Amino acid sequence: MLELRGLQVAYGRRTVIPGLSASALAAGTITALLGPNGSGKSTLLKAVAGLVRPRGGQVLLDGADLVRAGFRQRARQVAYLPQALPADVHLSVLESVLAAARATPLDGAGAHGETDAQGVQALLDRLGIGHLAMRHLDSLSGGQKQLAGLAQALVRRPRLLLLDEPLSALDLSHQFHVMDLLRQETRSRGLVTLIVLHDLNIALRHADHCLMLRDGRLAADGPVAQVVTAGALAAVYGVQARIEACSRGFPQVIVDGLAPACATDGRPLQEDTGKHHRIGPTQ
Repeated sequence: MLELRGLQVAYGRRTVIPGLSASALAAGTITALLGPNGSGKSTLLKAVAGLVRPRGGQVLLDGADLVRAGFRQRARQVAYLPQALPADVHLSVLESVLAAARATPLDGAGAHGETDAQGVQALLDRLGIGHLAMRHLDSLSGGQKQLAGLAQALVRRPRLLLLDEPLSALDLSHQFHVMDLLRQETRSRGLVTLIVLHDLNIALRHADHCLMLRDGRLAADGPVAQVVTAGALAAVYGVQARIEACSRGFPQVIVDGLAPACATDGRPLQEDTGKHHRIGPTQ
């Protein structure tokens, strides 16, 4: 499981995350990281990945603090996919995924038989990009690059999978396909998957848990259906919205307009005590 305890992140003198603690995120589950632009979602993900060094706090994966872990220890356990991949990499998709697999320290992907071309091709086929195996990364569309990057992350077989807006460049069909695949991979491999999403309906449909941020603070923490509520959307996003079930019973967010000013006056959705924040049906 993944635990965040008192995590503090700053860029120079500017504090982005003043001290964030969350409930334990279990293996085999997808946690959606939600919040408006500038709320600290990408910064939090980078801090968990080790790309930004926290000023304080702990990132515990099965009790081991990743903040104090060395590069090799973290690389064995954590895979991070940024919003955009480098634009000038002249490798084929197959070569890039093979390189990611073989670069993983011992007991990562190499222990699971996905370091050969056949295993990588099978993964690309599951992602729906098997036909792109011999295409060069620098010739792909943004969405195709995102799928290739996802393959590079999954082939490493991490314990913790961190994805920063992996659906942003994908069409509707690929969004649904990728989220279905992520759910399957997360459950079958026992991953802790933390994913930044902007589409609240995708979170409601595919995620198990949710962390909602506002101004670098945890506004809500709990099962998605208990976090994505009309009150939370008014306080955090500043919109008047309803959550209604579609004809197949899935909850959907319907935005009716902007929330009254009193709902977005900057007050915390929950008192910031430094303890675990939760929204439940009684609140």
